[in-house]
Amino acid sequence: MSNKTLVLSATSLAFMLVFVGAIGYSSKAIFIKLAYRYGADSVSLVALRMAFSLPFFLIAAAYSQKQRRTSDFQLSKKHWGQIILLGIMGYYVASLFDFWSLQYLTASLGRLILFTYPTLVLLLSAVFLKRRLSWGEAGAVLLSYIGIALAFSQSVELAQGEFFWRGVALSFGSALAFAIYLMGSGEFLPKMGTLRYNSITMSIACFAIIIHHGIQHQWALFHFPAPVYWHCFGMAMLATVIPSFMVAEGIRRLGAGPASIISSVGPISTIMLASVFLGESFGNWQWLGAVFVIGGVLLLSWWKRKRGAPTSTSNRA
Repeated sequence: MSNKTLVLSATSLAFMLVFVGAIGYSSKAIFIKLAYRYGADSVSLVALRMAFSLPFFLIAAAYSQKQRRTSDFQLSKKHWGQIILLGIMGYYVASLFDFWSLQYLTASLGRLILFTYPTLVLLLSAVFLKRRLSWGEAGAVLLSYIGIALAFSQSVELAQGEFFWRGVALSFGSALAFAIYLMGSGEFLPKMGTLRYNSITMSIACFAIIIHHGIQHQWALFHFPAPVYWHCFGMAMLATVIPSFMVAEGIRRLGAGPASIISSVGPISTIMLASVFLGESFGNWQWLGAVFVIGGVLLLSWWKRKRGAPTSTSNRA
């Protein structure tokens, strides 16, 4: 087999890793909505998801310590404090807000709102880091929020409940929390590596939500109907653990920019999965809004690659 063929095969494998991983992440909302049908509360669902995921991330964290390139970076007390805060923000706060929002929103619309987090990273950088937006970046942000407005216009018309706007606020809060996490991760990812950093921050979030559940519900996690545990286990494996390693490896092979473009399949796959498993409908204006949102994120990714800037790509909370 020629070197060219090997390169193409490796590239195709990396593409498939990111593509399948993004679809896996997008299935999280489906598992959540299915579990809600059995009367489970948000905090318990997040706790079960994290409890099922935690052993795998602890193993990954231990394994990453053996990798010389990333284990050479020694974490100080200040570093640990920052990483704990980032883990809580990115996978504890963002996850809780995401789960809460899906009590009031369809899985499709919730995922569409969450997908605005790259534009929020850009806006936060402009406000707090005094980074000037280029015309291309401003256009990408504008395109994304026009898409959200279009999707909202039909969502409000479809009368999704009196707490619709509460769900919108929670979903945006989740996207904002994850954007803050991504901004803070820029210092650690190059030094620690994706595997080590991701497994540590996820483990921190797992412990945080388990403690939260203990305070609020005294760890009463064993009274739900059996389907709740199957949905949470599926969410942990198919929408958390496996995709996180697939996308991480895909980023390593392809780079963050191309991986972020491939990950744009996420909202569309959520819409399709929600239609099949939840019977959700998605109107014409909502489809047009989805095209605008995804187009804005793709434009942002393309513009960053053109200017040689790294594109933030990570697994969603």
